[in-house]
Amino acid sequence: MSTSRPSPNAALVGQLGSRLLLDTPALVLDLDAFELNLRTVHGRAKERRIALRPHAKSHKSAAVGRAQLAAGAIGLCCAKLGEAEALAAAGLDGFLITAPVTSRPKVQRLMGLNARLADLAVVVDDVANVAELAAATAEAGRQLKLLIDVDVGTHRMGVTSPEAALALAKAIREADGLELVGVQGYAGQTQAIPSYAERRAASGKALAALADVRDALVEQGHPCPIVTGSGTGTHDFDHEFGLFTDLQVGSYVFSDVIYNSIEIGAGGDRPVLPALFVVSRVISRQHRDFATIDAGSKSFSMDGPMPVLWQGPTPGSTYGRFGDQFGRLDLTGADRPVELGELTTWMVPHCDPTMNLYDHYHCVRGDDLVDIWAIEARGR
Repeated sequence: MSTSRPSPNAALVGQLGSRLLLDTPALVLDLDAFELNLRTVHGRAKERRIALRPHAKSHKSAAVGRAQLAAGAIGLCCAKLGEAEALAAAGLDGFLITAPVTSRPKVQRLMGLNARLADLAVVVDDVANVAELAAATAEAGRQLKLLIDVDVGTHRMGVTSPEAALALAKAIREADGLELVGVQGYAGQTQAIPSYAERRAASGKALAALADVRDALVEQGHPCPIVTGSGTGTHDFDHEFGLFTDLQVGSYVFSDVIYNSIEIGAGGDRPVLPALFVVSRVISRQHRDFATIDAGSKSFSMDGPMPVLWQGPTPGSTYGRFGDQFGRLDLTGADRPVELGELTTWMVPHCDPTMNLYDHYHCVRGDDLVDIWAIEARGR
């Protein structure tokens, strides 16, 4: 068991039926579903001869990262420098930082991380950033690998034309301490389109911009051994476009209400199953048609849909907002009174920001708590 600070549930590990005894609210990882998601997605990637570079922003945990690497991942993505630092401190290596690292303090931290790791790369989209990285690597005395980030429709970051990419590639080539190793393009705007066919069409259209940049770079003599991007919502078909060398799947390990509501696979195929839940308890039952539970907006991310009841006293009951600390459990149609302290299990609405509210994953098999994993990069 690895924990950054003790969980109040640590003493329950290994006890029969201990899931039912958890102090709540608690973040619960169903290991059977988690491991099935790993086997399915990594197994299909191997069959399709496409590599996976999973995104650690979805879990921020060294234990989950190790499981992904053991399943065949070629490395891990990190959304921010702090994620990579935290996971490196836990013993992991092989990171791609998928957003530019700018400002002197962060660049100096990046140089320190690069010195400690065998394999680190970061994306860039601005010649000024290339210049500051070149100066820092010259001072540090160690080469840094770069990828050019390409805007394929999210408009958050990334070059917007082949010409801009060529200017970056020229600046990288002229810097002694920098090496261009590829391009990145993440079409986040396509990931949760409900229809499989519509999502596939949107992804193909978005990735044309990435192909244009890759082709322009190669034509001008700039090697692109890495073409990376994609995500959980598009991983099932993005390999078919013949562009990516690896896919940045993230939420596939957990799923959530968002991904469980769309056609991730063709023809009703479900390659990703819900594995991450929040358990809570009834703390007040003074009204016939609803009860209050101990999980509010400090327990779930509320940037999308509401939590969905997975296990509880009233199948089909819905969650309602009741403040920061509390939630409303709808009891309309209940066939029995709810018990005080009764356990409810909720599928998380959006796994990435929900897990960032917790320090630990409580790992269960059936009704048994078998381990507790730290979320080392929480808040980073």
